[in-house]
Amino acid sequence: MSETSVPVEGLSEVERVVDTFVAPTKTFTDILRSASWWLPFVLMVIVTMANSFVVDKHVGFERVAENQIQQNPKQEEQFNELTPEQKTQRLHGMGIGYRYSSYASFAFILIFVGIAALLYWASFNFGLGARTTYGQMFAVSMYAGLPRLLTGLLSIITLLFGGNAESYDMRNPVGTNLAYYMPDSAPWLKVFLSFFDVIGLWNLVLLVIGTAIVAKVPRGKAAAVVVGWWAVGLVVMVGIAVATS
Repeated sequence: MSETSVPVEGLSEVERVVDTFVAPTKTFTDILRSASWWLPFVLMVIVTMANSFVVDKHVGFERVAENQIQQNPKQEEQFNELTPEQKTQRLHGMGIGYRYSSYASFAFILIFVGIAALLYWASFNFGLGARTTYGQMFAVSMYAGLPRLLTGLLSIITLLFGGNAESYDMRNPVGTNLAYYMPDSAPWLKVFLSFFDVIGLWNLVLLVIGTAIVAKVPRGKAAAVVVGWWAVGLVVMVGIAVATS
């Protein structure tokens, strides 16, 4: 057997996860060999379920609902017009909704990743003439999102060791962005500032590295696509916050 015919052994799933944090180029290059993404998904399920359980026990989802109402002036005004009985019913119903959506959040994340991967795949293939596959883009998005699990872990640690239930914000539970330190700001400003998140920007950098590798394009072009869609998301979310507050 010639040297060139010797099969190259790929990374294991565990090695991929570790290398995402310490040597991301290795992980994303290995996606060209296999677009498997099951381990990031398993970790996502474990962390989101654990975080939901801790929030349930140490905060309570009715308290979560009340905190969210207090952060939206329009909702708070409408809520204050209710009778005590109506307030109790409203919080109970919202608490149930938050509980179910929290425990099932990994499913919503999976849908979001699927949509994002589709946008990246279409942008690179039809916009830049790349020949990557949707599966590769999906795997890149899953591995690039691994740092976001740190948000869940930090949230768990904070609640277990003295977190304040009255100030807990399920949408922004840890201080990795400026919005966390400006709780009295206008809703649209908090949304804007939350996009400039240390972990979120880490995710963005990994997406640029990963998409450049699997699409086989320069990182500058990959950054234009990834950051471009990030900016679109920023504008849309700020617009929604302005319209609903």
